[in-house]
Amino acid sequence: MSPQAGLHTPESLRPPRDGSAPVAAVTSPGGPAPRAAATLARCRDVVEPALREAVQGLHPEPGRIAAHAFGWCETDGTPSAGCGGKGVRPALAVLGAEAVGASADVAVPAAVAIELIHTFSLMHDDIMDGDETRRHRDSSWKAFGTGPAVLAGDALFALAVRTLAEADDVHGGSAVRQLAVMLGELVHGQADDVQFEKRPWTGGGAVSLTEYRAMATRKTGALLGCAVALGPVLAGAPPRLTDALARAGREWGLAFQAVDDVLGIWGDPAVTGKPVHSDLRRGKKTLPVLAALAEDPSLGPRLERLLDGRTPPDEARVRRAADLIEEAGGRTYALRDARARVAVARDRLRAAPLVAPRVDELVALSELFLDRRM
Repeated sequence: MSPQAGLHTPESLRPPRDGSAPVAAVTSPGGPAPRAAATLARCRDVVEPALREAVQGLHPEPGRIAAHAFGWCETDGTPSAGCGGKGVRPALAVLGAEAVGASADVAVPAAVAIELIHTFSLMHDDIMDGDETRRHRDSSWKAFGTGPAVLAGDALFALAVRTLAEADDVHGGSAVRQLAVMLGELVHGQADDVQFEKRPWTGGGAVSLTEYRAMATRKTGALLGCAVALGPVLAGAPPRLTDALARAGREWGLAFQAVDDVLGIWGDPAVTGKPVHSDLRRGKKTLPVLAALAEDPSLGPRLERLLDGRTPPDEARVRRAADLIEEAGGRTYALRDARARVAVARDRLRAAPLVAPRVDELVALSELFLDRRM
């Protein structure tokens, strides 16, 4: 791979030169999924009653939009079975607290706050990206209008801070500070991601892998790192344990983002809810693209021609760009990088003096970041 400043890539992560495509899933069938599903269900039973109670305290209109985003109701307020996501982030908060020897109940305010922030960020992301669907239903702005969706997101943001601030007289302040730091990073990373779309595919202004990793660490890694450390902070765990958990969470965030980047180009619309090649159409500088460009610098001018931002690219040009990126090994690189990140997080957690059964659950849950359908 062509050298870049700050880039140190193990040989096992280098894209193959034969253009071979990876298998669709990164993990093997029947691996961590059953155990992870049981963990998610257990944590959901602990957290969801408090989450619903918190949202019910909102003004009725933002509350209805939030309930729709969580999958609890239809646009008219009619209750629904729900399609509000797996609940991974609140589960991380619960497991993090249990991993330092605290009870699950201690982590509930942290888990509620993290899920509120996650949903707020999705609402605003969909507005910025113009995405009309989320979890196979209309996104909040599409269903209710941009203004009401912005207001609902703001309401969830404020509710998250209040939930933590009122959680614990001793450790609530520390938890709010940690949440505030994470939010600053998240906004920084999102701003970088948006700016990357305007930068060229090649030349002096091109996005480097180093810049991408810094962006992904902030945009996705900070949230997962905060999720798994926030419960322990409320429990009063020592910094060496909260730091170990936060570092693992940041690695999971990079893994999640890498797989998300693969889905953004080659994902099945029936699974992702977005058109195939959607990230290429928007000019997003994602990990498969940047890895392919680093492996084959001559790819840059070709992508410039195929994905000329002056006119919307047609399907044939976008498909050709995706093929070129895959042939250069970009897809394989991203999936291998994701697998390596999860392995690093696993090893760090098992080296720390944490409660072993809860670490095992965290490891099984982290495998879900990889085992996502392409």
